Parts: sequence; structure tokens; C-alpha cells
Amino acid sequence: MEHENLYNRILAHFTGPKFSEDVQQSKRSFFESSGALDEQSAFYELRMRQFLDWYFFTHQLREYKRTPLEAAPMVRELRLSDQDMLWIESFKHQRHSLFEFLKLKNGNVYLKDIFANQKFTVTNCPWVMGFDCEEIFEARLIPSGPNYVFMRGLCFHPAEAKKFILSEVKKYRSDRDLDPEVLMLRLMKMRYKFEQFKHVRFDMIYSNENRLGF
Repeated sequence: MEHENLYNRILAHFTGPKFSEDVQQSKRSFFESSGALDEQSAFYELRMRQFLDWYFFTHQLREYKRTPLEAAPMVRELRLSDQDMLWIESFKHQRHSLFEFLKLKNGNVYLKDIFANQKFTVTNCPWVMGFDCEEIFEARLIPSGPNYVFMRGLCFHPAEAKKFILSEVKKYRSDRDLDPEVLMLRLMKMRYKFEQFKHVRFDMIYSNENRLGF
């Protein structure tokens, strides 16, 4: 897909040897906030996708004082076309949020953004199976015409945690000074603690009491 090819080109440039310190710094920041990276875990590849999405959209490069997405048009070596620039504008209008799955129809995925309480349609979804109405998940949606496409760094939370997550989102919806990005990183950290400590009740992990010391 065009947007994925462009994303990969931009990342290849901004994760090259020249940017090794940026990559290491951002890895430390991301995995400290979202849970340590386990190279032996079945989730390793997904965790790296989540990190690369965060790096692409969020990390401020030391040289440019901008994210890789924002800095890309300044890099002549990337030889960005007019179509590439249109996709860059779409990337800039990403919707990063927590979603509920509503239905799957004709290969399209219908979702509700639970922060904004708005419905969206994702087309050309590479995963037509695996969505669960009881699971809340984190995703980045990129505008594509009237609808959206997924970035690949999704994070699915267990169905048991839905009540806790909805209660947390309610707090954020009522207080605009709270940053949803902070909540999503905290929930991601809980998700991988939940996977790591399978013998521990979910409400010991998805909790504000921090009873496990993380």
C-alpha cells in the first residue's frame, strides 16, 4: 500500500546510522513508559511496530527539532513526489485513540473512538479476523479519502479490562487538561504486564492502585 511504502522509506532514513542516538533515546523513553521490550516474547514484532509508530509520529529529532514525519519534506534524498506529500498530509491528520470494534462488513471495519465518541470506517484492512466487540484497542487511523486505513502498531486490551478502561477514559473526557497519550502508554504497559504475569488477576494489573509496583 502506498502509505506503508512511504512510511517505510521515511523510517529507513531516520533510523539510519546518522540517527542512532535518536533511536536509542526514543527506545528508552517509549519502553520505559509502555513496558519493557522482551526480545523472546511472541509480541516482540508487534511491540517494535508500536515503537516505530511512536518514533515516526512523536519523537522530536535532535537535529531537526521535529518528528520524522514533519522533517521528511526537508530531506532531499527522499525525493518525495506530489502523491507522497498528499500522504504526508494524511499522516499529519492521524487519529490516535482507543477504539471499540462495532462490526465487519464487506471487508471494512467499523469502529467507535471512545475518547471522541465518534464512529469511523477503516477500508482495505489487512486483518479481517481477530476483532472482538468486548476488547478495547489502541490504534492510529490515517485518512484515506472519506474513510481511514490502519497503521500496524495496534494494541488490544483484554476484555476483562474494558470496564476499567472506560472509567479512565471518562475522566479524560471530562478534563481537557489530561493528555490521552499518557493514558494510552500507561494502558499499554498494563497490557504487557498482563501478558507477563498470567497468574495474576487482571484487576491487580489494570488498576490505579499499582499493587504490583509498576
